[in-house]
Amino acid sequence: MPFPNMIGQSAAIELVRDMIGTLANSSSTVLITGESGTGKELAAQALHLQGQRKASQFVPINCGAIPKDLIESELFGHIKGAYTGALTDRRGRFEMADGGTLFLDEVGELPLDMQVKLLRCLQERSVVPLGSNRAIPFDVRIVAATNRDLDDEVAAGRFREDLYYRLNVLPLKLAPLRERRDDIPALLEHFSCKFAQEGVAPVHFAPDLLDALQRYDWPGNIRELSNLVDRFSTLFAGQQLHLHSIPAWLLPKGMVAENGVAWTPKPVRPAEPEPDILLMVQGISGDGLACNSTPEKRSQDWLGASSVAMPMQDAPGGRAVLPADGLSLKDHLMDIERDYIQQALQRSQGNVSKAARLLCLQRTTLIEKINKLGLKDPAEIDPVV
Repeated sequence: MPFPNMIGQSAAIELVRDMIGTLANSSSTVLITGESGTGKELAAQALHLQGQRKASQFVPINCGAIPKDLIESELFGHIKGAYTGALTDRRGRFEMADGGTLFLDEVGELPLDMQVKLLRCLQERSVVPLGSNRAIPFDVRIVAATNRDLDDEVAAGRFREDLYYRLNVLPLKLAPLRERRDDIPALLEHFSCKFAQEGVAPVHFAPDLLDALQRYDWPGNIRELSNLVDRFSTLFAGQQLHLHSIPAWLLPKGMVAENGVAWTPKPVRPAEPEPDILLMVQGISGDGLACNSTPEKRSQDWLGASSVAMPMQDAPGGRAVLPADGLSLKDHLMDIERDYIQQALQRSQGNVSKAARLLCLQRTTLIEKINKLGLKDPAEIDPVV
């Protein structure tokens, strides 16, 4: 595939591929227009890689991301001492891209005074670094891009008309994602594979969610889609995603409004506090039944804990029998817990540390239980042994 980073088979993206193939071998300046997030830098890279300059540098610069007082130095370079902080000579982007392609991204953001200097540079095909009086010629293919309507910017006096015509030699317009909806499934698959966590399957989009994603207008275009898939790949790794299984605040607002997403978390009923003895049956009472015993001893502890919860009664088969009029399980289990703690205290002659070891509990946990059940005055508890 000649354009591996340009995903899709829609008529709109096929037209862009055809245009890139036609424009690539020219050395004339290209002006790429399109909304933010439509892939203008990818198109510029494709122009470079398909052209005669592909063996040389592709040098990008975002004209809107560099402070006004530094943009001239970034583009044209400077010599040592040109301004405070210029400690060494520095090549500008035009020199760095010599023989290759210079990509002026967001060229519509350039201030007017820099537009004048850029126009002069393009006309003379040379740059004069800051602090120098020596012009340095360059051989560079210029590709510029903007998400602004430069016709409107010229009419408003924010962009120089002469610079606009200097840049707009070979126009290339990228369609927004809402005009190439058929490409959305392929883009989702591409980014879900890209952002899949190591050793985890990519997220999968169920038909209801895929349909909603294709109907959404994507004001942020491919960048917005990429960010959304990255979010899903992190939060729902390896899952199949349905529209109503995703919280509304994780979806674009426009998609929520259009689809009436009514996701709500499943209600969780607060559980009543269980007696500690129930936790013993599960093997996690207090600090558990494991203590420092052997596996065989832990198995015996488990069986013992189970018998504590439901003591054997005189019934066929040896099973505990629920009284005909029922019972309070909570009170019954607390009675059993109280009885076993009393037996442990008696066997240890009131030594709480030894009693705790018999019950596989921490000493502090047993003291809490003793206080809770009112078995012994806290002041009478023996010191640690």
